[in-house]
Amino acid sequence: MKENMLVMNKKNFLGAVCMAVAFAAVTTACGDGTTRNTGWEFSRNMYDPIAYNPDQPNNNFSNKQTAQTPPAGTLPQGFERFAAEYSNTPEDYARAGVELSNPLEVNEENLAQGQHLYLVNCAVCHGAEGKGDGAITKDRSVSDSRGTRQLENFPNPPAYNRSAAANSSRGGLMADLTAGKIYHTIYYGLNTMGSHASQLNPEERWKVVMYVQELQKK
Repeated sequence: MKENMLVMNKKNFLGAVCMAVAFAAVTTACGDGTTRNTGWEFSRNMYDPIAYNPDQPNNNFSNKQTAQTPPAGTLPQGFERFAAEYSNTPEDYARAGVELSNPLEVNEENLAQGQHLYLVNCAVCHGAEGKGDGAITKDRSVSDSRGTRQLENFPNPPAYNRSAAANSSRGGLMADLTAGKIYHTIYYGLNTMGSHASQLNPEERWKVVMYVQELQKK
């Protein structure tokens, strides 16, 4: 009997403590409607930034500025020097052809990746072998609930191969295009070919250039 009473007293005591804590939490949270105190905050550093804003004074640097001048030769993230140095004009196309060379090493890995990128992005027009006979230049049809209809054919682009002796619309043989001219065309596009600057990053473009120059030798 005495043990049962002790157990009940403990339960009553714990229940009273829990009720008191809950009542205190409710009353303190409600406030009196006149104070602007938000009370205790949990994990302030999760929503209050501890980093400096760019325009804030900063005693960590001798000039007391947070935003420092970037070191010479560095580029902002996402910035491409090519677009700043070469515009989409015939003059800059010719200049790129003279001034630019492929920075990547010609090896089996880069050529294999360049071939893959070429087949994915370029072969639909230029053809797998660079002969200008891609699928989009041939007769095609589509069948659906409305029946069968012919799709529009696109004009054949000039072949890259030396054996084809095809001329570029900008003059000279396609087989003689320099790396810089090919890169400029990939970046800006030409005639019915749109820009591939958003589809291929700079390294990928140079790999495509490398593979196209292999096709030029055929």
